[in-house]
Amino acid sequence: MIWGGISLRTKSQMVFIDGNLNNTCYIDEILEPVVHPMAEAAGDDFILTDDNARPHRAHAVNDYLHAEGIQRMDPWPACSPDLNPIEHLWDEMGRTVNDQLTRGDTLNDLRRYLQAAWDEIPQEKITRLVRSMRRRCLACIASNGGHTRY
Repeated sequence: MIWGGISLRTKSQMVFIDGNLNNTCYIDEILEPVVHPMAEAAGDDFILTDDNARPHRAHAVNDYLHAEGIQRMDPWPACSPDLNPIEHLWDEMGRTVNDQLTRGDTLNDLRRYLQAAWDEIPQEKITRLVRSMRRRCLACIASNGGHTRY
């Protein structure tokens, strides 16, 4: 499992999770070392956007975010279309990495390919995706929650 975060001005480091992601792992390996510094750097402009994955919504995570003053986009609709712009990056990375994989590749090779694909994403592309959120939301509303071009 991998985790990465994006914002209008920057992207996070990529985090590789060995095993299953639970609330403790989410706090210790993602929120504290990666999200918290990004939130501090952004100040009041920072709003964490995640999804309804169980580890993201655990009481311990809610308590951590509250204690650290990290604002989260809430409530996240349970059955919403995924408008998160990072999904476009995951798709692009998946295609890039898939083109590189060979039969003899190891898990370390896969991690190296993923890291390289993440590192190669230009901030300008991320900024365009983030700025497209208004259009994405308007298109979703216009389609009554149905399919959009996004």
